[in-house]
Amino acid sequence: MSDWKPDIFEYLDYRDYLKDYYDAAKVHNSAFSYRYFSRRAGYSSPNFLKLVMDGQRNLSNDSIDRFAKALKLTGSEHRFFRALVHFDQADTAAKKNQAFEDVAASRRFRKARRLDRAFFDYLSHWYYPAIREMVARADFVEDPDWIASQLLPPIKAAQAEECLEVLLELGLLQRDDDGALHRGEASVTTGHEVRSLAIGNYHRQMMERASESIELVHRDHRDISALTVCISPERIAEFKDRIHAFRETLLDLGDRDDQPTCVYQLNFQFFPLNEVPSDPDDEA
Repeated sequence: MSDWKPDIFEYLDYRDYLKDYYDAAKVHNSAFSYRYFSRRAGYSSPNFLKLVMDGQRNLSNDSIDRFAKALKLTGSEHRFFRALVHFDQADTAAKKNQAFEDVAASRRFRKARRLDRAFFDYLSHWYYPAIREMVARADFVEDPDWIASQLLPPIKAAQAEECLEVLLELGLLQRDDDGALHRGEASVTTGHEVRSLAIGNYHRQMMERASESIELVHRDHRDISALTVCISPERIAEFKDRIHAFRETLLDLGDRDDQPTCVYQLNFQFFPLNEVPSDPDDEA
């Protein structure tokens, strides 16, 4: 890689990479321009690069190869650039998750963006948050076999061991002076792309756990209820505020339990079952 070029493996947004590449190229070569890049990539449109950078155009597979050639990317850089484009342009959660796996498969990316991968794993595996909370149990045993067997449904000991490593890496678990584990309150900063994808994975997995609990958990040990109501759009914000307040109340109640032995999941879903009328003011 040329010294003046930004390291593509430090990026998760290929458009950001293109913007930084353009700025660096202008400094390196005063003759560099959008027209210059277009000619090198074989485009007649002089501002195609700018349109892509600004999100007004996407890249096809053929365009990915053209851009990679114009950017003078090596084989591994070319493959990584292709994965970045697919991640950005994926139109379903499944495609986006697969594209992120392709991105994260790069050793150089994992080294440069270590916390992105760890945070993605944390929210994309339902048992990671569960194990973090399990550490607060009065009877907790730091043994992967024991941890794996306690979960519902059970997981493999290797998965529990890997989970502990990730939680410690993120600071979501910490050790006290005696070496015992306790929950940490680390502030994990990661890119918007990873955060939004991982949070979506988290909610989908926890809703799956809720669905499975109907068959797996006796009714005495769970509560599943629902309301279908008709409200005005003006009430939506109030409903959300009350749900938030109730969630905070339950969280405080759980925090005041000094001898917890069970990890429970509480899901809150509030969504429309018909089209929500648009606000006339928004259309003005």
